[in-house]
Amino acid sequence: MRAAICDMVTVARFLNLTMVVPELDKASFWADPSNFEDIFDVKHFIDSLRDEVRIVKRVPKRFSSKNGYSTMEMPPVSWSSEKYYLEQILPLFGKHKVLHFNKTDTRLANNGLPLDLQKLRCRVNYQALKFTPQIENLGHKLIRILHEKGPFVALHLRYEMDMLAFSGCTYGCTDKEAEELKRMRYAFPWWREKEIISEERRSQGLCPLTPEEAALVLRALGFGRETQIYIAAGEIYGGERRLAQLRAAFPRIVKKETLLTRDDLQQFQNHSSQMAALDFLVSVASNTFIPTYDGNMAKLVEGHRRYSGFRKTILLDRRKLVELLDMHQNGTLSWNEFADAVKGVHEKRIVQPNRRRVILDRPKEEDYFYANPHECLCEETKCDELLGPHNSSEVP
Repeated sequence: MRAAICDMVTVARFLNLTMVVPELDKASFWADPSNFEDIFDVKHFIDSLRDEVRIVKRVPKRFSSKNGYSTMEMPPVSWSSEKYYLEQILPLFGKHKVLHFNKTDTRLANNGLPLDLQKLRCRVNYQALKFTPQIENLGHKLIRILHEKGPFVALHLRYEMDMLAFSGCTYGCTDKEAEELKRMRYAFPWWREKEIISEERRSQGLCPLTPEEAALVLRALGFGRETQIYIAAGEIYGGERRLAQLRAAFPRIVKKETLLTRDDLQQFQNHSSQMAALDFLVSVASNTFIPTYDGNMAKLVEGHRRYSGFRKTILLDRRKLVELLDMHQNGTLSWNEFADAVKGVHEKRIVQPNRRRVILDRPKEEDYFYANPHECLCEETKCDELLGPHNSSEVP
């Protein structure tokens, strides 16, 4: 959601078009009824970008169907360049006047855009998209409570029902749970893959770590029982039963539901996007951030932490971890061998300044702009010093 908004502001800017405050998806698994203004400060959003883009709260009446206009609804092509929008999209406005982009995720290329547009994407993300005062205040309260108890790790434990159903990952689930997740996958027609072999996905590193796996990995990385761990997630699939091993290893596990009162959270109940915004704020502010799956939120938090001075973020190599976890659990690796191997794998996976990896004609596989917006992390004259030579990250 957040990245898509940044991209559409940028598209409106270089096409010199008026943008309507975005409508949010209400047809997802969570059926969240939140509107843009329930999550973000609309006035701040419009005012802070006034010098770049004209943004209005609704389509002007003069473009209504009563006046003979029809809105064209379409999804832009994924990972598109500036040229695509100028040559393919801009002419449509001459005919229709109003276009409704009904899909906006990953519709703008990671690379190849002018520097001023890349910096605008950052300006929207880090300055214009401010949460509502209610979310900001409660998020800062959470952060204050956590810091009063000492340093903390934000563990983005993406072991949630929607993710498991979508990805087809059922490792650690009962047969009944696996069947439930499969039924859910078939119930959502926009989830294209239906028949998925969980073991293959897991061996390829395409599954979120289970809570039990996360416990072993955190211990192997050197985090002790005294570590305060904030679980940045919605409801964990399997509930407290699945968190038992993680709690046994790390008794100081907390969640927003345990740190805040029921009254604090009442206004956010059944609004998953607003609850996720609280986790986002805490994750950005944590002493260490560890995502167990590289989804959209994890990538955006990574980018925010780079922008905030390269706060410690550990990017887990799930493919290698699955191999090591299985070897440890079948007795091939002792605990000390397993821990040494895990530490060795992740020595160079603590986020450091670097340029995005560019893979020509394979945008899905290259580094995501919002995970590493390197254009916004330094002044041009000093970028080589911070990030390395300009062409060092291109892959043919």
